[in-house]
Amino acid sequence: MNDLILRSIRGEKIDRFPVWLMRQAGRYMPQYRELREKERDFVSFYKNVDLSVKASLLPLELLEVDALIIFSDILVPLEPMGVEVRFEEGEGPKLYWDGNFKSLKRISYEDTSFVLEIIRGVKASQSEVPVIGFCGGPFTLLSYMLDGSPHKGLRNTKLCLWSGECKQALGLLVENLVEYVKGQILAGVDLIQVFDSWVLHLSYEDFEDYANVYLKDFIKSIKEFNVPVIYFFRGSGSFLKALKDLPADCISVDWTVDIVESMEVYSHAFQGNLDPYVLYADLETIRRKTLDLLRCIPRKTRYVFNLGHGLMPDMELEKVKYLVQVVKSYRIA
Repeated sequence: MNDLILRSIRGEKIDRFPVWLMRQAGRYMPQYRELREKERDFVSFYKNVDLSVKASLLPLELLEVDALIIFSDILVPLEPMGVEVRFEEGEGPKLYWDGNFKSLKRISYEDTSFVLEIIRGVKASQSEVPVIGFCGGPFTLLSYMLDGSPHKGLRNTKLCLWSGECKQALGLLVENLVEYVKGQILAGVDLIQVFDSWVLHLSYEDFEDYANVYLKDFIKSIKEFNVPVIYFFRGSGSFLKALKDLPADCISVDWTVDIVESMEVYSHAFQGNLDPYVLYADLETIRRKTLDLLRCIPRKTRYVFNLGHGLMPDMELEKVKYLVQVVKSYRIA
């Protein structure tokens, strides 16, 4: 197996930085769109094991990345908790539940057995690269439950946090996410990434008080399963101060963070940092901006190349391929 990503996170000697991309299987790929058309809606698509396995494998075939992330969605564990999830074209997810925290259920990883089957299918179909499992952060999932699309702001979530009414729900989310991730690890994933995209709406103090406390408990629990954990967040680099004691192995940052300065201060491995909008530029700009970042990374640093956020549906497949090849051609030995 090409275990470059695992060796880089552990700090072992490597001759180039590993590369994979968030949303690397997505609508920018014609091959993905062909698979998507076989199901009536997005929920049916990610619950279709055969199609999700094929979607998960596309980036290895088309991009030759160094890791695969399973094709699924961060909202999956909310469904067995009692939250109905629908995706409406052009509007994103819609969540429906009674709003009573006491009605939310404890889950077993068997409640999302289709995710386990997808992992086993991806592992059985290839042994070339590690497989990444994932989940949403407790705060990010809570924000979806209370405000729907966080793009509209997090008024309900913040009022709930400040009133103290969310403590029970956040505690339950931590317990359920540990169970959900445990199932993925037992099914065979080699790494876990935690997506916490919506903490960018919090002040530094609220991040410390309401998100990070539960996040630390969650990651500490899943670290007991002995797989590397990557924590992805969006927002100010000042949040890194709050993450200094986070038990994750690797922190994935967006393009607003001074990653080189952070590497000098924090002991974690780092991932990401390239502005995804670079992929709308011409090939020469893509090459220049990518190499500018790679040349800044200290040679002995534990680093995984990625974008600061996911690929967009209107990006060009050939440009994404080119980006991956630029990274893979850059030698650090």
